[in-house]
Parts: sequence; C-alpha cells; structure tokens
Amino acid sequence: MSTETRAQGAPLGGASRIHDIGYRSYDGPRLGRAYARRSLYTQSLKGAFGLGRSAKSKVLPMLLLAVMCLVAAILVAVSMAAPGATKLVVKYTSFAIFLQAVIGLFVAAQAPQSVSRDLRFRTVPLYFSRPIAHADYVVAKLAAMASALFILTGAPLLILYVGSLLAKFDFGDQTGWFAQGLVSVALLSVLFAALALVVAAITPRRGFGVAAVIAVLTISYGAVSTVQAIAYSTGSGGAIPWFGLFSPITLIDGVQTAFLGASSAFPGAEGPGAAMGVVYLFVVLALVAGSYAALLRRYRRVGL
Repeated sequence: MSTETRAQGAPLGGASRIHDIGYRSYDGPRLGRAYARRSLYTQSLKGAFGLGRSAKSKVLPMLLLAVMCLVAAILVAVSMAAPGATKLVVKYTSFAIFLQAVIGLFVAAQAPQSVSRDLRFRTVPLYFSRPIAHADYVVAKLAAMASALFILTGAPLLILYVGSLLAKFDFGDQTGWFAQGLVSVALLSVLFAALALVVAAITPRRGFGVAAVIAVLTISYGAVSTVQAIAYSTGSGGAIPWFGLFSPITLIDGVQTAFLGASSAFPGAEGPGAAMGVVYLFVVLALVAGSYAALLRRYRRVGL
C-alpha cells in the first residue's frame, strides 16, 4: 500500500510529490554467489525464449522452435510412411547441419538481446543481496545461451527418437544414434553461444549485433564451402578438411564425422579422419575458451 507525503518546503497543490511505495527491510537469509548465478542463468534462459517479456518478444524464438520441431515431425512421418523402412530418412547428426540457417537466426536474434542492454545501460534486471564477480556474470550468460540452443536443437532430435521407436525401428541402433546426435548438438550449442555472445558484447547496439552474428556464421560457412568446392573440383581433396577449420558449422561437421559416426557434408564427403578430428576438437575447445576469456575481459573493462 502506498501513501503520499508532502516534500519539505514544497508548495501545497504543487506538481512535485514524494510517494512512499512501501519499501521494507529484508530479514531473510543473505544468499550467496551461487544463488545469484542461478538466478541470472534462469532469467537469461527464459529471456532467450521471450518468457517474462512482452508477447512480441516471444514470437520469433517460439516460431523458430516450432519450425525445428515441425521439420522433425515431418521427417518422422515420411520415415514411417516409406515401405520397408528400417531407419529414419535423416541421421540425428545431420539434422542440425541441414537446419543451420534456423539455428543461426535464433542465436543471432537472442545473443544480442541477452547482453546488449546490460552493456549499453550498465544495468542488470535483478537485485542481488551481494555483489557478483565478472566470472559469475559471464558463466551465467554463456550457460543460458548454450542451454537455449540445446533446447532448440535437442527437442527435434527427441521427436525423431520417439518417432523412430513408434515406428518400431531397432531400439539399440536408434538409442546409440540419438546419443551421438545429442553430443553433437551440445557441442554446437556451446560453440555457437560462445561466439555469438562475444560478437554481441563487442557491438552493444542490438541491431548491429544481430547483423554481425549472422555475418560471422553465414559468411564464414559460405566462404569455406566455396573454397572446398573449388578444391574438390580441381582434384585437391586432401585440402578440403583443412579448410573446414575456418567455419563454426564445418568445425562441428568435422568433429562429428571423425568421432560420432556422421556422414560428412563436405564436397565428396571428404571429412576428416580420427587424427584430423583431434585438430578439429582442439580448435573448437580453443574457440570456446578464447570466447570466454574475451567476454570476461569485456565485462571487466565496462565494470559490469
């Protein structure tokens, strides 16, 4: 309940008023940094899907999630309708590669939303009972964006898996392939989230951030694919795996080809072997670690 009191010296009937909106002291336990991290993580994860925000903010992320799940449901229906089919028409590890444009659009739209307002206005939409460290903020934001991407990419895989069981495909094969798919999209989620947050943190303006994230993901993939196609057409197949190191999506393609039994989307299916796969995995981990360090430095510099 609020009451109105007149400010000292203010004229009666004037426009200036002081409102007592009922602030009260907090006598509960003083929660620690771990609770603050969880709160920031939960708030950021919900925000990635527009939850707790305006109805307009929910349209794009929910639409993209629906597209991913609808495509998976259609693939299940096609697999079940095919006469004599014993497996799905698409591999679990190939699904995210085929729908990379949808995934890229999601992360491009939501990564700037997650960090741009905080950086621009140097505010956090939460009250903390004690200060949090820069690392707490970065870990919470990175984990939230990676979790949102994992939900976006893992939900359709779950639909594929349930559909394959309903179609009475081999349980052991489907379970193993489903697990491989989950590992692949988990790695993709962490890599895309780390890169997108770094780009978004460098460009606090949300519009610039969206364009920059799309450019990093799509231009690098287009350039790498073009060079790989040229190498394949000129008989330089041995160079194709090396070119794949320069794009996030081809990095994931290479890792899952080398270690997760996936079919490579490279020209001529010239994916890396196990030895080259180690290089791919090292580059992925280095990019994630480097992005985390860059985010930490960025937030330490702005003092948030």
